Amino acid sequence: KAKVKGPFESETDTEILAKWIFQNYEKDSKRDLAQAVKKALLSVRGTYGLAIMHADHPDEIVAARLGSPLVVGIGEGEYYLASDVTPILPYTKQVSYLDDGEVAVISRQGLKIFNIKDELITKGVTQIDWDIEKAQKGGFENFMLKEIFDQPTVFEDAVRGRMDMKEGTAKLGGLNMSLKEMQKINRIILIACGTASYACIVAKYAFERLSGIPTEVDVSSEFRYRDPIVDEHTLVFAVSQSGETIDTLMALREAKRKGGRVRGIVNVIGSTIAREAGAGTYIHAGPELAVASTKAYTNMVAILLLYALEFGRLHHTTVATGERILQSLLEIPEKMNEILKSSDQIKTIAEKYKNYPNFLFLGRGVNFPVALEGSLKLKETSYIHSEAYPGGEMKHGAMALLTPNFPVIAIMTDNQLYEKMKSNIMEVRARKSPIIIIANEGDLEAKELSDDVIYIPKTMELLEPLLNTIPLQLFAYHTAVALGRDVDRPRNLAKSVTVE
Repeated sequence: KAKVKGPFESETDTEILAKWIFQNYEKDSKRDLAQAVKKALLSVRGTYGLAIMHADHPDEIVAARLGSPLVVGIGEGEYYLASDVTPILPYTKQVSYLDDGEVAVISRQGLKIFNIKDELITKGVTQIDWDIEKAQKGGFENFMLKEIFDQPTVFEDAVRGRMDMKEGTAKLGGLNMSLKEMQKINRIILIACGTASYACIVAKYAFERLSGIPTEVDVSSEFRYRDPIVDEHTLVFAVSQSGETIDTLMALREAKRKGGRVRGIVNVIGSTIAREAGAGTYIHAGPELAVASTKAYTNMVAILLLYALEFGRLHHTTVATGERILQSLLEIPEKMNEILKSSDQIKTIAEKYKNYPNFLFLGRGVNFPVALEGSLKLKETSYIHSEAYPGGEMKHGAMALLTPNFPVIAIMTDNQLYEKMKSNIMEVRARKSPIIIIANEGDLEAKELSDDVIYIPKTMELLEPLLNTIPLQLFAYHTAVALGRDVDRPRNLAKSVTVE
C-alpha cells in the first residue's frame, strides 16, 4: 500500500505501484527513473520483486526487491534478471543476488547496485558451477523425464564425501556445530512446502528412529502463524529446492527470531535461504527445470537421511547399524537404474489408466509420504484429481469413495507394515476398485491382489522412499504425456513460489 495522489484505479497492486512510480517520475525535473523508483518505494509496504522500464529510457532497467527474490545474471556486455538462477544458466554462470531493500540500475554503462540507504555498494559475484549440458534435455523428450533418469547420478553427487564408513556415520560440514552443541539439541523442526515437505516427513521417521530426538514437520506457510515453540535447543531445517520459496524463507526468519538454530537444505548456491541460514547443506541435484520436482526430492531425502544418521550416532544408533545404512545407501544408484528400466512397462500401465478421473494413493509408515508425493506428481502433471492416505486411515471416510471407477495405487513393500498394508489392499479389492501395487521383486501375493504390479528392488525400510517414489514419478509422467499435457510447465504453477 502507498499514499498516492489522484484517482488510481486498478484490480492489481502491480498497476497501482507502476502508477505511483510514474507519478514520482513526473515530479522529478531530471526525469531520473532510478530516483523515481527509489522515492516511490520509500512509502511502499509489502513484498516485491520489480523490474521497471520506461519508454523514454529504453536502455535502462531498474530492479528492486523486498522479500521476493531477485538475481542479476552478469554476461559479457549484457545482464539478465530473474527470480531464480535456473533460467539464466544457459546464458551466464555469473550472478549477483540482490538483498532486501537493494536497487539495481542496469544500463549500457553497466550495473550499479544501491543499498537501502541509497549508497552505491559493491556486491559479490557468485559462480554457479552447474554444467550447462545438465540444463539441456540430453536426448530426452522433455526435462521431467530427463530429471527422473538423472536420479542415480545426482544421488551419488549428494552423498559423495559425506559418509564415514569406519565410524558408521555421516559428516556434513555445513552443519557448523560441535559435538557438544549437537548433543544439546533436544528437538528438530523441518519446515518446507510441497514436495520438499514430503521429503521432510520421510526424514521425521529417520530422525526419531535413529536419534530418538522428537521431530516435527511444518508446512512453511503455516509455521509462523501458529506461534511455534522454538528455543536455543531446537534445530530448524529450512528445506527448499530453489532456496527462494517465500513461505519457507519467512518461516526461517520466524525460527531465528525465536532463538532456534537454523540451517538450510537447498539446491541453488547463494540463494536467499542459503545466505540467511548462514549454514547448511547443498543437495547437488544440478539444475531442475521441470516444474514438478523429481531429482531434487530424492536428494533432499538423501541429505536428511545423512543428517538423521549423524545425530543418531550421537545417541543410540550403533556403529554396525550405521555401517549397514551407509552400505545400503551405496547400493541405491544401481537399484534406481533397475527401476528406470521398467519405464516402458509403467508407460503401458499409465495408458491403461489415463482416463480415470480420480486416484487414491495408499502407503503406511515411511511410505505414507511416498504416497503423498506420488499423488502430488499425478495431479500437478496430468490434472487428474488424486488423494493420498495412510492405509489404516482409509476406513475412516475415504473408503466411501471406492468404486470400480476409482483406481488405487498402493505401496506394499517388504517391511514391518507389510501385513497391515496387505490387509488394507484386501479391503480395497472387496470394493472392486482397480489396484496397482508397488512391491518388491518376487512378491507373488502382490500379483494376486492387484490388477497391475510394478516390481522394484528391496532396500532397508528407512531408505525405501529413495526407490519407491520413482515408479510413481514415471506413472505420473507417462499419464500426463498420454493425455497431451505440458509436463515441464503445468498450468497455473511456477517452479519457484516467490510470493505469499
